[in-house]
Amino acid sequence: MMQAQLHCLCLLILYLTTGYSQQGKFSGPLEPKTFSIFEGQEASQVIFQFKASPPAVTFKLTGETDGIFQIQPDGLLYHNRALDRETRAVHKLQVSALDAQGAIVEGPVPITIEVKDINDNRPTFLQKKYEGSVRQNSRPGKPFMYVNATDLDDPATPNGQLIYEIVIQLPKINNIMYFQINNKTGAISLTLEGSRALDPSKNVNYNLVVSVKDMGGQNENSFSDTTSVDIMVKENIWKAPELVEIVENSTEPHPIKITQVQWNEPGAQYFLVDKEKLPRFPFSIDQEGGIYVTQPLDREEKDSYVFYAVAKDEVGQLLSFPLEIRVKVKDINDNPPTCPSAVTVFEVQENENIGSNIGTFTAHDDDEENTANSVLVYRIVDQIPTFPKEGLFLVQTYSGVFQLAEQSLKKRDTPQYNLTVEVADKDFKTLCHVQIHVIDINDQIPIFEKSDYGNLTLAEDTVVGSTILTIQATDADEPFTGSSKILYRIIQGDSDRRLGVDTDPQTNAGYVIIKKPLDFETTAIHDIVFQAENPEPLVSGVNYNANSSAKFRLIVTDVNEVPKFSEHVYQAKVSEDAAIGTKVGNVTARDPENLDISYSLRDDGRGWLKIDPVTGEISTVARLDREAERVYRVQVVATEIGGSSLSSIASFHLTLLDVNDNPPRLAKDNSGLFLCHPLQTTGSVIFEATDDDQQSFRGPQFEFSLGNEILQKNWQVSKINGTHAKLSTRHTNFEERVYNVPIHISDGGRPPLTGIVSLPVTFCKCVEGSCFRPAGHQPGMPTVGMAVGILLTTLLVIGIILAVVFIRIKKNEGKDNVESAQASEAQPLKN
Repeated sequence: MMQAQLHCLCLLILYLTTGYSQQGKFSGPLEPKTFSIFEGQEASQVIFQFKASPPAVTFKLTGETDGIFQIQPDGLLYHNRALDRETRAVHKLQVSALDAQGAIVEGPVPITIEVKDINDNRPTFLQKKYEGSVRQNSRPGKPFMYVNATDLDDPATPNGQLIYEIVIQLPKINNIMYFQINNKTGAISLTLEGSRALDPSKNVNYNLVVSVKDMGGQNENSFSDTTSVDIMVKENIWKAPELVEIVENSTEPHPIKITQVQWNEPGAQYFLVDKEKLPRFPFSIDQEGGIYVTQPLDREEKDSYVFYAVAKDEVGQLLSFPLEIRVKVKDINDNPPTCPSAVTVFEVQENENIGSNIGTFTAHDDDEENTANSVLVYRIVDQIPTFPKEGLFLVQTYSGVFQLAEQSLKKRDTPQYNLTVEVADKDFKTLCHVQIHVIDINDQIPIFEKSDYGNLTLAEDTVVGSTILTIQATDADEPFTGSSKILYRIIQGDSDRRLGVDTDPQTNAGYVIIKKPLDFETTAIHDIVFQAENPEPLVSGVNYNANSSAKFRLIVTDVNEVPKFSEHVYQAKVSEDAAIGTKVGNVTARDPENLDISYSLRDDGRGWLKIDPVTGEISTVARLDREAERVYRVQVVATEIGGSSLSSIASFHLTLLDVNDNPPRLAKDNSGLFLCHPLQTTGSVIFEATDDDQQSFRGPQFEFSLGNEILQKNWQVSKINGTHAKLSTRHTNFEERVYNVPIHISDGGRPPLTGIVSLPVTFCKCVEGSCFRPAGHQPGMPTVGMAVGILLTTLLVIGIILAVVFIRIKKNEGKDNVESAQASEAQPLKN
């Protein structure tokens, strides 16, 4: 009894010290409840105290107590030893309130005790040793075996979350891992390096040490276990077959099996992939990996095929890399030789030596080259005509080279021979036709119709292109050949090549034409000698002689010509700040008749230049300005003195080089710059500067500043880039008016120049982002007061005018009334 009281006292002390006496949190009425308790907690832990209303005096606990859960008469629920989630994760209890006689007066109500997991169990592999096998060249990442471990802790918590890892691979070559593991599933597969490098001929066995950790492997207090994995590498029988050779145009029944592929394991599905995307793919594969050709092949249509065989698993995934299948189509002699054309034409000169090559006759055979099927043999089987004898020509048996076999030919005897050539391969023969044309040799020279064409007088200004003479020579060789065509050449009297001769291809007439202007001052008389020649070389022993040449005399008369400048356009450069009188250039002209020349300027619109009339020296007579004219263009006139006073014109272009003689300025009107009044915060406006001087290739580079300290108290200016700057207020206390802010802008010239510009900034009330400016006095416009005065004055004048008019009307009405009355009184008197 004393021990029970002591136990109750201990519970009460624990109850009080742990806060269970707080009404509503650790105690309360008898109603269904759920409690969560970590497994492994010490015994005699108070869970809850139930309260019951009279006549209840005690409590009763039933259900899955497992001798662990108890309740005190005062409703104090506790457990007397540590809980174990792996024994029972949930305890279903019932609590009832009893009166003094033991009758239930309240309840029973369900009470659920959830045992929360702690990491108190180690993961354990299902096997201490695993064995597996893998084929070489297997697809990387495809599992070939699994390892499995279990953990009794709650898998829904990190306590039961397992992570797998390969910690050792033996052997490990070049520190490269050939195997990998899925850290969540334990699936073992090859790495990319393993797929490439595993070779049973080099190493057939590998050993792995695999670890498993709970707590997701992220906690230093996690538990672990290891196992050993032995892996045997098997030879990969998924290999590309050797080159397949198929004889073309086979007459055997199709399809015909030509090769075989096989996956390492049964159950694979096989497919062929057409690499070349052919319109007709004559191959198939069965589900045993047998590959077939489905129809006869034609080597002349296609001599080889390349395609792929693939193996897939039951869900359509590739089991490994595709295999390349190569097929060569073997030739048979199924094509006769073909002639290069309907008629092959060769030419031979009539004086050709015996044995000379006439030409090469090349037939074609579609069968495979460099085989017996395509070796061709040539033979002449007929010659028409046979005059002067048969066998004038021969053809080399294998090369097809034609040669002259007997004697030199004469065109006047037979101008053409027709030959029939037999071309044969191993099984076929073809007849082809060859024509041999006998061509004339150049054994006749051109002969002029006359040797002297007399004298011809022309003015030196005769138009270039004019035909001045026709010459004629004839040739007895065959017409319209290289032997009879005549080309005329001037071999004497025209060293400057002012004349040329064109030949009429039909008549061989020669037309002498002026190719370059004649010049009396250079040569007044030309003694011309013509030579007539053939484009084809003369045969040996025949030479051109006096009969192939002719002459004539060309007399050139003088014409007064204009002076000629040495250049059409003269160009010079000078700095724009050059002193007056600076020499800037010089022009020269020559008169063909050697008359003196006077120089003058034309179109000197700005009057900047002058020219020495005798020497042609050009100099300045005024200040130059590049900003006005960058390139100053004038015309120079050269006039001959005496004679006909003829003149000619050339251009003189003077490029002015820039100096820094213009200060920077604002690039545009900035009267529209404004800031909204009153300022809430400091504001700014942006403006742009420019310079009339030439800028460097980098563009203008300006510096901006304010003139004095007073301005700097109210404003600041900051550079944005080489041409733009920002003017900002330093405070917000500005009046509603226009401020003209002086700004110093400096360029980077040598020497540098600074311009002071006035930038107007208007402070005004803003309406919807626009500046609202009340009308003010502007030059030429009345102010508001003046406008009101003018309006009142105008109204006053109008009022006076109206009053006068009104008075006049009234006065006239009175006068009319008097006149009417007088008229009325006078009327009876008339009666």
